[in-house]
Amino acid sequence: MTIKNVTILGSGIMGHGIAQVSAMAGYKVFLRDIEQKFLDKAMEKIKWSLQKLAEKNKITSDKAETFYSNIIPMVDLQAATNNTDLIIEAVPEDFKLKEKVYGELNNLVKKETIFASNTSTLPITELSQLTNRPENFIGVHFFNPPQLMKLVEVIPGKETNEIIVKELTNYVKSLNKSPVICNKDVPGFIVNRIFIPLVHEALYALERDKVSKDMVDSAVKFKLDFPMGIFELADYTGLDVIYKASYEMNLRDKKVLLMHPKVKEMYDGMELGQKSGRGFYEYKGENYERIKLTPEKATQYEPSSILGVAANNAAWLIENNVCTLEDLNNALKLGMGLKTEIFELVKKQSPIKIVNRLKDLEGRYGDFYHPHKYLEDLK
Repeated sequence: MTIKNVTILGSGIMGHGIAQVSAMAGYKVFLRDIEQKFLDKAMEKIKWSLQKLAEKNKITSDKAETFYSNIIPMVDLQAATNNTDLIIEAVPEDFKLKEKVYGELNNLVKKETIFASNTSTLPITELSQLTNRPENFIGVHFFNPPQLMKLVEVIPGKETNEIIVKELTNYVKSLNKSPVICNKDVPGFIVNRIFIPLVHEALYALERDKVSKDMVDSAVKFKLDFPMGIFELADYTGLDVIYKASYEMNLRDKKVLLMHPKVKEMYDGMELGQKSGRGFYEYKGENYERIKLTPEKATQYEPSSILGVAANNAAWLIENNVCTLEDLNNALKLGMGLKTEIFELVKKQSPIKIVNRLKDLEGRYGDFYHPHKYLEDLK
């Protein structure tokens, strides 16, 4: 089959972003939400975004109107789904809510329609079992904001047909995005498997190494070539997103991260980062304020445990054939903004030093830190 009509379920930040990029690629898009007011807000944001692109001469005004008219906002679920080739579910990360949505869809849509979930944490195989077509079910994880971020993780479940993987990969490419294939449906997929544990590790670093947040973040930015510090990136992402991802990943695999209680504490206290005005740092106003990180502060901390945890999880992904090294590097470059490839960073810092640091942490804090063979074999 060839995808022509696309339905997006949920018109929030991710949903309306995916709708916009699909419309700009020439697809007819049905954007569905449970209330008209949500759709009105989403369509306003899409119009604003397209107008901005026209103002910057990225597209013509005529094109902006054409793309906008490619999107049909709808409340009626049946009308939004009965003549579609691909349904991308982008409702909130709540298993029960997704269960309800797929239960409704099962009886409404044609058998050949592809179901894709934009989940960033929930297992694709588990979600596929909520449907009457697990062979037609796949994960398609866009990164926020979809209009700007090039990376899309494509995650087959255990029963996903290979043809569906090819269809979705081609669809992602048609949006001018870069698909990476996550060959196994593991907790966190690729990018979150590496990023989320770093937030917890950075919190442990504060306590164990008696340093400040801006010292840790400066070291991560200037010594590890990250685009911003871990705490800064966590605030930008949202502590609600990080807590839910941490919870789901830890529920399914106790070895993927070492939970720090501070993440739940901040989530419960609504200290969510930029979106709430307070997270690890404080924020004022609408615009994202960058934290003052400096090379001088970076000299005061050696982030070897943070690099060790990131590289160790990356090594696990390669050892377990979850993705290729090329896809791993591409995912971390496009999804996390890493300027230097993760294992090249280890080689720069000395593999022996990083492995020994992990072994030291393993001796003191348990087998979460046990270095994987791929990492030990780096020269």
